[in-house]
Amino acid sequence: MDSSHLDYSRKIRAAAVQISPVLFSRDRTTEKVLDAIAKAAKEGAQLVVFPETFIPYYPYFSFVQPPVLMGKEHMRLYEEAVTVPSAVTDAVSNAARSHAIVVVLGVNERDRGSLYNSQLIFDADGTLLLKRRKITPTYHERMVWGQGDGAGLKVLDTAVGKLGALACWEHYNPLARFSLMAQHEQIHCAQFPGSLVGQIFADQIDVTIRHHALEAGCFVVNSTGWLSPEQVAQITTDEKLQRVLSGGCNTAIIGPEGNHLCPPITEGEGMAIADLDFSLITKRKRMMDSVGHYSRPDLLQLQLNSQAQRSLIDERLPETDTTSNPQYAPLPEISYGLFQSLT
Repeated sequence: MDSSHLDYSRKIRAAAVQISPVLFSRDRTTEKVLDAIAKAAKEGAQLVVFPETFIPYYPYFSFVQPPVLMGKEHMRLYEEAVTVPSAVTDAVSNAARSHAIVVVLGVNERDRGSLYNSQLIFDADGTLLLKRRKITPTYHERMVWGQGDGAGLKVLDTAVGKLGALACWEHYNPLARFSLMAQHEQIHCAQFPGSLVGQIFADQIDVTIRHHALEAGCFVVNSTGWLSPEQVAQITTDEKLQRVLSGGCNTAIIGPEGNHLCPPITEGEGMAIADLDFSLITKRKRMMDSVGHYSRPDLLQLQLNSQAQRSLIDERLPETDTTSNPQYAPLPEISYGLFQSLT
């Protein structure tokens, strides 16, 4: 779709889900996802966003256990992780198609011997449009997940408009955010784990997502997870450590002018729902379009390597052979100073 002909007159309804997993169970957590999709659709939502690595659960154990002691829990996460494609992705795809709803879902993805923090985006017809991996796991997460690459930094044409997504502290990488902004995302889907660090994390999430909405001139639909006190006790019996597995929840929907479009959810399970009026994007960008009239590509440009990284490249195929080996296919140019390159 030509970005100069985007429809800014439409209105859609979005839902951000704050929800707790069924700890240690991929299948039962998937059932909660399917139930929430149906509930969001019943409320008229055309887009539903779930928390970071929600299936089977965020690796909270890595936040409270030293690496030398977390092998058992790490292995259990391997056993319950999601492969793509699988029965889990088939079930979510069927639900998206059945309810004609776009689904953004965080999963622990298992790819043979590695785990990744992955975001799956299903269109309203059930098509899995994108599987993207968090480009840099944060601090304790580096003992759990591998790194993603630039292949997932894409804005997608979906049934609800041009949609992009990042997970958690990827929002502290301004160039990652700019790569989506320059592709003219209209809706940005953000995911955080929730139930971490306390109120300071909830406050930081609020600042982060509102700033992105203002800077990008887009809507932000943000989902965080939640743990009950009983679930916290399942993760650790140390009362001092239990205190750091609380708070940090801020499920919210933000407009292009940085305002909340519905009350945020900061505790317990629930669903934030709001109508997104795309004319507000134009209203914001008329004043400040950070990838248009307010940009200076003659001074500042972003170079994005959107090539999927591989451990093995078959050099028997010449680099000019773009038909039999898409790895060497030329990459499209993105406007407003965002360029593609191969390394």
